[in-house]
Order: sequence, then C-alpha cells, then structure tokens
Amino acid sequence: MESGDQALQRAIATISQSDPLIKLLEQVKRGRMTPTDAGLRAIIDSWLGTYKHAIESAEFNRQALRRIDPSPRLVLLIECGVLAEAQQAVADLRESFERAVAAATE
Repeated sequence: MESGDQALQRAIATISQSDPLIKLLEQVKRGRMTPTDAGLRAIIDSWLGTYKHAIESAEFNRQALRRIDPSPRLVLLIECGVLAEAQQAVADLRESFERAVAAATE
C-alpha cells in the first residue's frame, strides 16, 4: 500500500510531466505561440485533466493538498490569456480540488 507521502510525490511528478508553465508559457510570452494555438490548447486540456485525476487519485490530507493546489497555476494561465476563467475544465478542476479539501483530514 502506498503511503500518503508516496502518493503526493507521485501526484507531483505526474502533474509536472505535463505542466505547460515550464516551457510553453514562455513561448506564448515571446509571441512564438498564441494562446489559441491548437497544439497549446491540446496540451493545456490534457494538463487540466491530468491535474484533476491526480487530485482525485488518492485521499490526501489538507497539508498535501496545499502543496498541489492548482490555483496559482490557473491564475497565471488565465492572466496570460491561455485559459479563461469561465472555461468548464477550469471550473471542474477547482471543484475537484475543493471537494478533496472538504473531504480531507488535517
């Protein structure tokens, strides 16, 4: 059975593998890609799904969930125009995170 710390490390690794902030956001900032680029959209959509799955894949405590809170990344992607606040996938990820926090133990 996987410990809470192992599950957290696995979730962080999974989220990091598809993280668009690492390389692609810089391309948008430099004008090499546009926020509406089809390839970028596919990567962002995949990342949102991966993030949601990682949050839902284990029962994390609140401390662990604070470490993988998607809010800072979502805010940055929204500010850069890559995501929209009203986007359903954004709302789904936030709701999933809020449910996990509500169900988590200290």
